[in-house]
Amino acid sequence: MAQLWGGRFTKETDQLVYNFNASISFDQKFYRQDIRGSIAHVTMLAASGILTEDEKEQIIDGLNGILNDVETGKLEITDKYEDIHSFVEANLIDRIGDVGKKLHTGRSRNDQVALDMKLYTRDELIEVKKLIITLIKELHKLMKENIDTYMPGFTHLQKAQPVTFAHHIGAYMEMFKRDLSRINDIYERMNYCPLGAGALAGTTYPLDRELTASLLDFKGPTLNSMDSVSDRDYVIEMLSAFATIMMHLSRFSEEIIIWNSNEYQFVELDDAYSTGSSIMPQKKNPDIAELVRGKTGRVYGALTSILTTMKGIPLAYNKDMQEDKELTFDAIDTVKGCLALFTGMISTMKLNKVNMEKSAMNGFTNATDAADYLVNHGVPFRDAHGIVGQLVLYCIDKNISLLDMSIDEYKSISPVFEDDIYDAISLKTCVEKRNTIGAPGYEAINKVIAINEEFIKSLE
Repeated sequence: MAQLWGGRFTKETDQLVYNFNASISFDQKFYRQDIRGSIAHVTMLAASGILTEDEKEQIIDGLNGILNDVETGKLEITDKYEDIHSFVEANLIDRIGDVGKKLHTGRSRNDQVALDMKLYTRDELIEVKKLIITLIKELHKLMKENIDTYMPGFTHLQKAQPVTFAHHIGAYMEMFKRDLSRINDIYERMNYCPLGAGALAGTTYPLDRELTASLLDFKGPTLNSMDSVSDRDYVIEMLSAFATIMMHLSRFSEEIIIWNSNEYQFVELDDAYSTGSSIMPQKKNPDIAELVRGKTGRVYGALTSILTTMKGIPLAYNKDMQEDKELTFDAIDTVKGCLALFTGMISTMKLNKVNMEKSAMNGFTNATDAADYLVNHGVPFRDAHGIVGQLVLYCIDKNISLLDMSIDEYKSISPVFEDDIYDAISLKTCVEKRNTIGAPGYEAINKVIAINEEFIKSLE
């Protein structure tokens, strides 16, 4: 068992205890970050006069050799080592001898693992950000293509008022723009380097922590060594943001599942993002949307887990904090996979615009506009509301829409109605006259599309 801390102990750790304590099975993901951090550390040690230039070069060459051999498969990371730090350091010493033992000067595994976790999550945040931007661009494309694609808007899953598909998609556009903003905020807040904090109280070596931070592209060093090794706020913030992303994806997936049903038939999913039934040949199941909806719980679980782990930990580092990794890694992989697959699904789905418009017509989504028509002709709103209620009941009884009623039928319920009622309650009129910013009208939606266009340009 390769351990870096055996001097204090007189007998081997029990194998079961060792296995329970070890983290190599999951923290081997850090091998690039661990080697990058070690290279920055020895570069700083040499610049500070703690190592010679020759020692620095030997260590860096050795570290790069280990990195290359792991990447090419010549060197395998195995459970012979307790953690990734032990793996790197033990292999370095095997390769370059006693000089390799100087790598850990002025450093603890506590600040080392804090650094590795920050570097890894920072790299993954960048990848998630790219995937959100790709999704935002696809939503922007769908908005531009569907400014006049009419559909019902819903409240309580009941048809409420007519909108356009562009307007509906625009709601998700705003959600994912906020998600992107959250990712940027978290990145800025976490971007301070813990290396040099030592175990919890710094070190007597004259480390240049500003240089280390600069070499690793941090804004600067962290300002309290105890907080440096025990802070996992950035993991909690990241998982919270991921949980929100998944909630947004899940809501959207739920709508796609509904729209894809036989009852709605608003969309048809591409064969590549659907599956069939083993016994029912007619089935085309929205599996990707269902899996995205289902996997949301995994990310929620990761967030709840780390919050629970951290809630009772006194300062500074405690071994409980090793639990920050496995579920976080799973949440990262889940979010990345869901974003990529969801974007592919919506980019290939086909809209049934005829069914969407027909659904808006048959659901009395223009009833509010009929009431507004009466109000604009001098009828008090409460009276207008009652009159239109009678119209809806009449249509339900006759199995027709408001646009199917004759003018005589209208007048039999209220003499205020004239022939211009048909134009007033057409879907086009109902949508187009709503032009306050944020509404579905042509003018309003085009303003938002222009704003989004500039937003997307600012990301490039």
